[in-house]
Amino acid sequence: MISFSQVHKRYPNGFDALKNVSFALESGEMALITGHSGAGKTTLLKLIAAIERPTSGSIIVNGQNVGTLRSGAIPFLRRNLGLVFQDQKILFDRSVFDNVLLPLQISGFDARSSAARVRAALDKVRLLDKEKARPITLSGGEQQRLCVARAIVSRPSILIADEPTSNLDADYARDIMDMFKSFNQVGVTVLIATHDSELLGNAQQRVFTLRQGELAT
Repeated sequence: MISFSQVHKRYPNGFDALKNVSFALESGEMALITGHSGAGKTTLLKLIAAIERPTSGSIIVNGQNVGTLRSGAIPFLRRNLGLVFQDQKILFDRSVFDNVLLPLQISGFDARSSAARVRAALDKVRLLDKEKARPITLSGGEQQRLCVARAIVSRPSILIADEPTSNLDADYARDIMDMFKSFNQVGVTVLIATHDSELLGNAQQRVFTLRQGELAT
């Protein structure tokens, strides 16, 4: 479960990215966040992952107050989060398999169970046949699917994504969204920031709209 209560985020330059944002996303729910460029979508997602900290207000993720977490506790929070951000941070000097393996190595998983998890994640995004390939040889859509595989390899309870269909053609965009829906259908909580009008027009989920850092009602 994700809950924001009167969350305000002000950056050191005085810019108010979010202003008194309150909402709740129940466990197992899927929702979209939309808004103009600079509306605060990315900031909101980064607050959930404790990449940013709120200036005021409370953020509860899986029962934990993210704003008051000690820095040493943040890695444990993120073990239950799958993150797909616009700066993909793909490692082009490593294979597809090794890119997906990295989060498990950081978390200390043993080699045998890690290999099984990596191949299961690649199978879910239909990249298992390219596990030995270098990411540079993948199409844009395949690279995005690689990022999704890396996000889900730890089997997180929450999956958050920032503009995951940007720069993809309509077919690839639908492919990526179908994957998110399939994860949600097995109980994963999904929150996606997007400005894709086609996705929003076909949305069967709740849609939160940000305007100048405020949640529209």
